[in-house]
Amino acid sequence: MCVSLAEAEFTGTTLYVGRRRHPRHGAIEVLGYENTALNLADGPNAMLLHLPARTMTPDHFVPVGRHGGRVLAAMVDAVRPPSRGAGAAAMDWMSHGPRDVQVFEHDVYTVLLAEDPTLIPAALARVPGRRRPRLDPALMEFYADHYPRHSVAVCCFDNADARRAKPLLMWYEPLDPDVLVAPALDAHTGGPPVPGEPVGTDHWVLFGGDDAPGAPVDYPRGLRGKVRDFLPDTVIGAHFGAALPNGDFALAHDDLLAGRIDRIERLRPSGRG
Repeated sequence: MCVSLAEAEFTGTTLYVGRRRHPRHGAIEVLGYENTALNLADGPNAMLLHLPARTMTPDHFVPVGRHGGRVLAAMVDAVRPPSRGAGAAAMDWMSHGPRDVQVFEHDVYTVLLAEDPTLIPAALARVPGRRRPRLDPALMEFYADHYPRHSVAVCCFDNADARRAKPLLMWYEPLDPDVLVAPALDAHTGGPPVPGEPVGTDHWVLFGGDDAPGAPVDYPRGLRGKVRDFLPDTVIGAHFGAALPNGDFALAHDDLLAGRIDRIERLRPSGRG
Protein backbone atom coordinates (compact mmCIF):
# COMPACT_ATOMS: atom_id res chain seq x y z
CA MET A 1 0.00 0.00 0.00
CA CYS A 2 1.07 3.50 -0.81
CA VAL A 3 1.03 6.03 -3.60
CA SER A 4 4.53 7.00 -4.75
CA LEU A 5 5.73 9.75 -7.07
CA ALA A 6 7.97 7.31 -8.95
CA GLU A 7 8.41 3.55 -9.24
CA ALA A 8 8.74 1.84 -5.87
CA GLU A 9 7.80 -1.19 -3.80
CA PHE A 10 6.16 -0.87 -0.38
CA THR A 11 5.75 -3.91 1.87
CA GLY A 12 4.90 -4.64 5.48
CA THR A 13 2.50 -1.72 5.83
CA THR A 14 1.02 -0.87 9.25
CA LEU A 15 -1.89 1.59 9.44
CA TYR A 16 -3.38 2.85 12.70
CA VAL A 17 -6.34 5.19 13.15
CA GLY A 18 -7.77 6.08 16.56
CA ARG A 19 -9.81 8.59 18.50
CA ARG A 20 -8.24 10.20 21.55
CA ARG A 21 -9.03 12.85 24.15
CA HIS A 22 -5.71 14.64 24.23
CA PRO A 23 -4.85 16.67 27.36
CA ARG A 24 -4.09 19.75 25.25
CA HIS A 25 -5.89 19.34 21.92
CA GLY A 26 -9.12 17.73 23.14
CA ALA A 27 -11.02 15.26 20.96
CA ILE A 28 -8.77 14.32 18.02
CA GLU A 29 -8.10 11.56 15.52
CA VAL A 30 -4.60 10.08 15.24
CA LEU A 31 -3.10 8.40 12.17
CA GLY A 32 -0.02 6.18 12.30
CA TYR A 33 1.72 4.90 9.19
CA GLU A 34 4.75 2.69 8.55
CA ASN A 35 6.10 0.47 5.79
CA THR A 36 9.27 -0.85 4.20
CA ALA A 37 10.10 1.19 1.10
CA LEU A 38 12.24 0.07 -1.85
CA ASN A 39 12.85 2.97 -4.20
CA LEU A 40 13.09 1.69 -7.80
CA ALA A 41 13.48 5.13 -9.34
CA ASP A 42 16.81 6.49 -10.58
CA GLY A 43 16.60 9.44 -8.20
CA PRO A 44 14.62 10.63 -5.16
CA ASN A 45 11.08 9.48 -4.50
CA ALA A 46 8.14 10.35 -2.27
CA MET A 47 5.09 8.72 -0.77
CA LEU A 48 1.77 10.51 -0.75
CA LEU A 49 -0.89 10.31 1.97
CA HIS A 50 -4.35 11.89 1.81
CA LEU A 51 -5.46 12.88 5.29
CA PRO A 52 -9.15 13.15 6.31
CA ALA A 53 -8.57 16.60 7.81
CA ARG A 54 -9.23 20.07 6.46
CA THR A 55 -6.61 21.96 8.44
CA MET A 56 -3.09 20.62 8.98
CA THR A 57 0.21 22.27 9.93
CA PRO A 58 3.70 20.91 10.69
CA ASP A 59 2.69 20.89 14.38
CA HIS A 60 0.24 18.08 13.58
CA PHE A 61 3.18 15.74 12.81
CA VAL A 62 4.32 14.11 16.05
CA PRO A 63 8.07 13.41 16.46
CA VAL A 64 8.15 9.88 17.93
CA GLY A 65 11.59 10.37 19.48
CA ARG A 66 14.44 7.98 20.13
CA HIS A 67 12.24 5.27 21.70
CA GLY A 68 9.27 5.60 19.36
CA GLY A 69 10.46 3.50 16.46
CA ARG A 70 8.37 0.49 17.58
CA VAL A 71 5.10 2.13 18.62
CA LEU A 72 3.17 0.69 15.67
CA ALA A 73 4.99 -2.63 15.91
CA ALA A 74 3.87 -2.80 19.56
CA MET A 75 0.25 -2.40 18.41
CA VAL A 76 0.69 -5.23 15.91
CA ASP A 77 2.21 -7.42 18.64
CA ALA A 78 -0.88 -6.75 20.76
CA VAL A 79 -3.34 -8.07 18.17
CA ARG A 80 -1.23 -10.67 16.35
CA PRO A 81 -2.64 -14.17 16.94
CA PRO A 82 -0.28 -16.21 19.18
CA SER A 83 -0.04 -18.94 16.55
CA ARG A 84 1.62 -16.52 14.12
CA GLY A 85 4.52 -15.58 16.35
CA ALA A 86 5.26 -12.84 18.06
CA GLY A 87 13.74 12.95 15.83
CA ALA A 88 12.34 16.19 16.41
CA ALA A 89 10.59 17.96 13.56
CA ALA A 90 12.57 20.95 12.29
CA MET A 91 10.22 23.82 11.51
CA ASP A 92 11.87 25.38 8.44
CA TRP A 93 8.73 26.45 6.63
CA MET A 94 6.70 29.46 5.55
CA SER A 95 2.92 29.71 5.61
CA HIS A 96 1.06 32.68 4.18
CA GLY A 97 -2.45 31.24 4.33
CA PRO A 98 -4.38 28.01 4.71
CA ARG A 99 -4.21 27.17 0.98
CA ASP A 100 -0.43 27.59 0.62
CA VAL A 101 1.93 24.62 0.53
CA GLN A 102 3.82 24.17 3.79
CA VAL A 103 7.30 22.67 3.40
CA PHE A 104 9.13 21.33 6.44
CA GLU A 105 11.50 18.64 7.71
CA HIS A 106 10.16 15.69 9.71
CA ASP A 107 12.33 12.70 10.63
CA VAL A 108 14.04 11.66 7.35
CA TYR A 109 11.43 13.34 5.14
CA THR A 110 10.95 16.72 3.56
CA VAL A 111 7.17 17.08 3.70
CA LEU A 112 4.96 19.16 1.43
CA LEU A 113 1.56 19.69 3.05
CA ALA A 114 -1.37 21.29 1.23
CA GLU A 115 -5.14 21.54 1.16
CA ASP A 116 -4.98 22.08 -2.62
CA PRO A 117 -2.69 19.39 -4.11
CA THR A 118 -2.51 21.20 -7.47
CA LEU A 119 -0.24 23.77 -5.77
CA ILE A 120 2.35 21.13 -4.83
CA PRO A 121 4.24 20.90 -8.18
CA ALA A 122 5.24 24.57 -7.99
CA ALA A 123 6.49 24.08 -4.42
CA LEU A 124 8.87 21.22 -5.27
CA ALA A 125 11.66 23.75 -5.83
CA ARG A 126 11.71 24.25 -2.04
CA VAL A 127 12.68 20.59 -1.49
CA PRO A 128 16.44 19.88 -1.21
CA GLY A 129 17.77 18.54 -4.49
CA ARG A 130 18.81 15.14 -3.13
CA ARG A 131 15.17 14.53 -2.07
CA ARG A 132 13.34 16.31 -4.89
CA PRO A 133 11.38 13.77 -6.99
CA ARG A 134 9.80 14.27 -10.39
CA LEU A 135 6.04 14.71 -10.16
CA ASP A 136 3.23 13.91 -12.58
CA PRO A 137 0.70 16.80 -12.35
CA ALA A 138 -2.05 14.29 -13.21
CA LEU A 139 -1.49 12.68 -9.81
CA MET A 140 -2.21 15.97 -8.04
CA GLU A 141 -5.28 16.50 -10.19
CA PHE A 142 -6.50 13.06 -9.15
CA TYR A 143 -6.37 14.00 -5.46
CA ALA A 144 -7.97 17.40 -6.09
CA ASP A 145 -10.86 15.63 -7.88
CA HIS A 146 -11.30 12.62 -5.57
CA TYR A 147 -10.40 14.03 -2.13
CA PRO A 148 -11.41 17.71 -2.29
CA ARG A 149 -11.86 18.20 1.46
CA HIS A 150 -8.64 16.47 2.48
CA SER A 151 -5.12 17.60 3.23
CA VAL A 152 -2.39 15.94 1.18
CA ALA A 153 1.10 15.17 2.50
CA VAL A 154 3.95 14.35 0.09
CA CYS A 155 6.85 12.85 2.07
CA CYS A 156 10.06 13.11 0.02
CA PHE A 157 13.04 10.83 0.66
CA ASP A 158 16.18 9.44 -0.90
CA ASN A 159 17.37 5.83 -0.78
CA ALA A 160 19.42 6.29 2.39
CA ASP A 161 16.49 8.04 4.12
CA ALA A 162 14.08 5.16 3.48
CA ARG A 163 16.19 2.73 5.50
CA ARG A 164 16.20 4.99 8.58
CA ALA A 165 12.59 6.16 8.62
CA LYS A 166 10.57 6.01 11.84
CA PRO A 167 6.78 5.62 11.91
CA LEU A 168 4.76 8.65 10.89
CA LEU A 169 2.31 9.84 13.55
CA MET A 170 -0.18 12.67 12.88
CA TRP A 171 -3.20 14.12 14.62
CA TYR A 172 -6.13 16.19 13.37
CA GLU A 173 -9.82 16.92 13.77
CA PRO A 174 -11.56 14.29 11.60
CA LEU A 175 -13.81 15.23 8.70
CA ASP A 176 -16.39 12.60 9.69
CA PRO A 177 -16.87 11.96 13.43
CA ASP A 178 -18.83 8.78 12.68
CA VAL A 179 -16.22 6.93 10.58
CA LEU A 180 -12.49 6.28 10.97
CA VAL A 181 -10.65 6.09 7.63
CA ALA A 182 -7.12 4.76 7.04
CA PRO A 183 -5.65 6.02 3.73
CA ALA A 184 -4.63 2.96 1.72
CA LEU A 185 -4.80 3.78 -1.99
CA ASP A 186 -2.15 1.96 -4.00
CA ALA A 187 -0.12 3.15 -7.02
CA HIS A 188 3.63 2.70 -7.42
CA THR A 189 4.36 4.12 -10.88
CA GLY A 190 4.07 7.85 -10.27
CA GLY A 191 0.72 8.05 -12.06
CA PRO A 192 -2.77 8.31 -10.55
CA PRO A 193 -4.30 5.32 -8.74
CA VAL A 194 -7.21 3.42 -10.27
CA PRO A 195 -9.98 3.20 -7.61
CA GLY A 196 -11.59 -0.23 -7.45
CA GLU A 197 -8.83 -1.98 -9.41
CA PRO A 198 -7.66 -5.19 -7.65
CA VAL A 199 -4.36 -4.60 -5.80
CA GLY A 200 -2.27 -6.82 -3.58
CA THR A 201 -2.15 -6.08 0.15
CA ASP A 202 0.33 -6.73 2.94
CA HIS A 203 -1.25 -4.63 5.69
CA TRP A 204 -1.85 -4.61 9.40
CA VAL A 205 -4.85 -2.31 9.92
CA LEU A 206 -5.38 -1.17 13.51
CA PHE A 207 -7.99 0.95 15.28
CA GLY A 208 -8.21 2.27 18.83
CA GLY A 209 -10.03 4.71 21.05
CA ASP A 210 -10.32 5.84 24.66
CA ASP A 211 -13.64 4.04 25.11
CA ALA A 212 -13.01 1.10 22.77
CA PRO A 213 -12.23 -2.49 23.79
CA GLY A 214 -9.17 -4.31 22.51
CA ALA A 215 -5.84 -5.88 23.34
CA PRO A 216 -3.54 -3.91 25.68
CA VAL A 217 -0.43 -2.46 24.02
CA ASP A 218 3.02 -2.82 25.63
CA TYR A 219 4.84 0.28 24.38
CA PRO A 220 8.64 0.60 24.41
CA ARG A 221 10.25 1.66 27.67
CA GLY A 222 11.47 5.23 27.61
CA LEU A 223 8.68 6.42 25.31
CA ARG A 224 8.14 10.12 25.94
CA GLY A 225 4.93 11.21 27.62
CA LYS A 226 4.30 13.73 24.84
CA VAL A 227 4.15 10.81 22.38
CA ARG A 228 2.24 8.49 24.69
CA ASP A 229 -0.54 11.10 25.00
CA PHE A 230 -1.44 10.44 21.35
CA LEU A 231 -1.52 6.63 21.65
CA PRO A 232 -4.30 4.25 22.75
CA ASP A 233 -4.13 1.85 25.67
CA THR A 234 -5.75 -0.91 23.61
CA VAL A 235 -6.22 -1.70 19.91
CA ILE A 236 -8.18 -4.00 17.64
CA GLY A 237 -6.89 -4.99 14.23
CA ALA A 238 -6.46 -7.51 11.44
CA HIS A 239 -3.95 -8.48 8.78
CA PHE A 240 -4.90 -8.22 5.09
CA GLY A 241 -2.87 -10.23 2.59
CA ALA A 242 -5.22 -10.90 -0.34
CA ALA A 243 -6.02 -8.79 -3.40
CA LEU A 244 -8.66 -6.14 -2.67
CA PRO A 245 -10.32 -3.33 -4.67
CA ASN A 246 -8.04 -0.28 -4.59
CA GLY A 247 -9.23 2.10 -1.86
CA ASP A 248 -9.03 3.00 1.81
CA PHE A 249 -9.93 1.05 4.95
CA ALA A 250 -12.84 2.34 7.04
CA LEU A 251 -14.55 1.41 10.30
CA ALA A 252 -17.63 3.08 11.76
CA HIS A 253 -17.01 4.59 15.19
CA ASP A 254 -19.91 2.61 16.67
CA ASP A 255 -18.31 -0.61 15.38
CA LEU A 256 -15.00 0.41 16.97
CA LEU A 257 -16.74 0.91 20.32
CA ALA A 258 -18.32 -2.54 19.92
CA GLY A 259 -14.99 -4.15 19.02
CA ARG A 260 -16.35 -5.24 15.62
CA ILE A 261 -13.13 -5.60 13.65
CA ASP A 262 -15.10 -7.76 11.19
CA ARG A 263 -16.88 -4.57 10.05
CA ILE A 264 -13.80 -3.06 8.40
CA GLU A 265 -14.75 -1.94 4.89
CA ARG A 266 -12.85 -1.08 1.74
CA LEU A 267 -13.80 2.49 0.81
CA ARG A 268 -13.47 4.11 -2.63
CA PRO A 269 -13.02 7.89 -2.98
CA SER A 270 -16.30 9.76 -3.37
CA GLY A 271 -15.00 12.68 -5.45
CA ARG A 272 -16.45 16.14 -5.76
CA GLY A 273 -20.04 16.65 -4.79
